[in-house]
Amino acid sequence: MSTFEGIPAATAAAFYAELEENNTRDWWQAHSAVYQESVREPLSALLARLEPQFGPGKIFRPNRDIRFSQDKSPYKTAQGAFASFQEGLGYYLQLSADGLLVGGGYHSHSPAQLARYRNAVDATGTGEQLQHIVDAVAAAGFTVEGEKLKTVPRGFLREHPRAELLKHKSLSASVALGQPDWLSSPDAEGEIARLWDQLRPLVDWVGRNAAP
Repeated sequence: MSTFEGIPAATAAAFYAELEENNTRDWWQAHSAVYQESVREPLSALLARLEPQFGPGKIFRPNRDIRFSQDKSPYKTAQGAFASFQEGLGYYLQLSADGLLVGGGYHSHSPAQLARYRNAVDATGTGEQLQHIVDAVAAAGFTVEGEKLKTVPRGFLREHPRAELLKHKSLSASVALGQPDWLSSPDAEGEIARLWDQLRPLVDWVGRNAAP
């Protein structure tokens, strides 16, 4: 198994802070070694270590798709990574100039998945279970988020006891951690696993009741 020595937090944050000011191919090519050594390689090693618990990991490509965008800057100013046992549902990491963000849940959805999600939220047993999970996640310091409708979807009472959950088209939670002392050490593996474990009930609920 890959060894993991931590993520050089200060170097990674400085890299993305400079990228925000110099988002060009020339700058990226001149600093690509920093990206490889301080961002991509540590994240790859971390995902390999966490795979048995949280699923195979994927590091998102650093290039932006600029074909249909007015913003022609070629590179993303944050590096995302995802671990999952189910397509589109799992655990998320992001490194940027602001430091580390840790999250979990799902962002993409099909009409069939959305229908399953709403039916499960509406049902007393599964709906109350999700409400308890979301409340616990929020109490642990995570921000509950996701794409939402402005009103309760058609076919459900406006006064539904879980109206806010019914408005969600996607559901996730995250916490921005900055540059905690442990991030640059091997302890980051255990700390991130602990945070992902706090999100496991949310991920598991979606996997059981509204799978992609």
